[in-house]
Amino acid sequence: MPALPCILRGAMLATGLCLAALVPLRAQAAGPDAAAIEKLIPELEKQVVAGMQAFSVPGVAIGIVHDDKLIYTKGFGVRRAGEAAPVTAETIFQVGSTTKAFFATTLAQAVDAGKLKWSDPVADHLPEFQLADPWVSRDFRVLDLAAQRSGLTAYVNDGLTFLGFDKATLIRSLRSAPQTAIFRSEFRYLNITHLAGGEIVAAVNGERSWFASLKRTLLDPLGMASTSATPEAIEATENHATGHRLEDKPVPIPFHAAFPYAMGPAGALNSNVPDMARWLRLQLGRGQFGEKVLVSEANLDVTWTPRVALGERLSYAVGWCVLATPHGRVIWHNGGTNGFGAHVGFLPYAKTGIVILTNIDAPGLADSLAQWFYDRVLDNPAVDNVALGAAVDRKQREQARQEVLATGPLPSDAKALEGSYASSILGTATVSLNGGRLQAVLERTEARLLLDAGRDDPSLFAVRIAPEGVYAPIVATTGDSPVATIRFERDAVGRVTGFRFLDPTLPHSFTRQEAE
Repeated sequence: MPALPCILRGAMLATGLCLAALVPLRAQAAGPDAAAIEKLIPELEKQVVAGMQAFSVPGVAIGIVHDDKLIYTKGFGVRRAGEAAPVTAETIFQVGSTTKAFFATTLAQAVDAGKLKWSDPVADHLPEFQLADPWVSRDFRVLDLAAQRSGLTAYVNDGLTFLGFDKATLIRSLRSAPQTAIFRSEFRYLNITHLAGGEIVAAVNGERSWFASLKRTLLDPLGMASTSATPEAIEATENHATGHRLEDKPVPIPFHAAFPYAMGPAGALNSNVPDMARWLRLQLGRGQFGEKVLVSEANLDVTWTPRVALGERLSYAVGWCVLATPHGRVIWHNGGTNGFGAHVGFLPYAKTGIVILTNIDAPGLADSLAQWFYDRVLDNPAVDNVALGAAVDRKQREQARQEVLATGPLPSDAKALEGSYASSILGTATVSLNGGRLQAVLERTEARLLLDAGRDDPSLFAVRIAPEGVYAPIVATTGDSPVATIRFERDAVGRVTGFRFLDPTLPHSFTRQEAE
């Protein structure tokens, strides 16, 4: 894994999908009753304890919904490693990309209200939404915003959030993103399209933001009073978990405004088990909560319907994954950030759902426990999901460590790299030697990037963000990991002509500007 995805582990393993933990299921025709589910709980709790050790997770909160009731809640472990405050069912966690299903449902509500159509071209509502391919740009529809079938590079431009770029730049950056797959034919996981969709939902509902619209149309009617979407809100809540990155042991990290909060509808929500249980009850009620119909069954069904295949049985719908089984479906999404991992899913025909929230930087444990639960509810063959998931998690983390660029001394002609460089999307970067170290300052965001030369290729540089100002808490989430790799490019006679990021998730080039 190149350097940039190291900082995006939350985005790529959890705002993205940890698919390896989920295996095909064999469902039964009729769902269990509450008593049958309650019989599973003692063994589920053993799995939680074993999983926390296997995945090095400080804290977990779990809730189970059955037949429109929250029938089980429990917290395990601690909110912050090294401290005694326990996790309870009410503890607030970041829920990462499980937010995407909320976004999809706000689209469905807008369609119900006649304010949008699923087939509306996105550019008709948001003219600044432009892609590199003019045809795809024009044919990109509202339904496509959360269907993960754009054909763009997976996770494209997510790294811009860590470099301080704003929402408008993130949306504008899509116009330079390369089309690397066939539109509507291949799965490509994105976050930024949801930002664009959030702007549309807010506009058609006359709200100042997507979250304000979500609060009015979903959170308040569901009674989800503990759910929020800012770092300030989660920190202000006394009973909140702290996120952790995993080194040899879990390391607490600070909250910051970059990822996931800069991603809004793609992953910004903070919530707890009781609130997320209400969300599951709405889904299992097919749009009805108590006596209130908050979204039509027809348009909710649009969000559950598979749109692009990830494999023989697994597909992505609109804000949800759908796992086909011989006797029914599992509808789910995981989520995560640099410090949290989550899983939310349900069995529509068994009237059963589960929410699992953890305070570690990937959803592996949450996915594994959810899979264990689905297998038992559906009477599938017993599998040691926790052991399998932990093995996958260890392999991914080791691979990420091995792929970090090995660095060495500056090249002898490092002085020749100094100068001003420009990008049509990101603005100007000034490269200079400072105290014997090469650096690049992004003038629009004032991010100072420290450049360490590759040991085996002096044209390559590992990029680290200087831990100062608003960037200090961002750097604290990654430790000493580089955030990207760049290559300085030269012409035929050796003159430096520019540099470019090598990571497919950050496809930007800077051209050297001639001195006046």
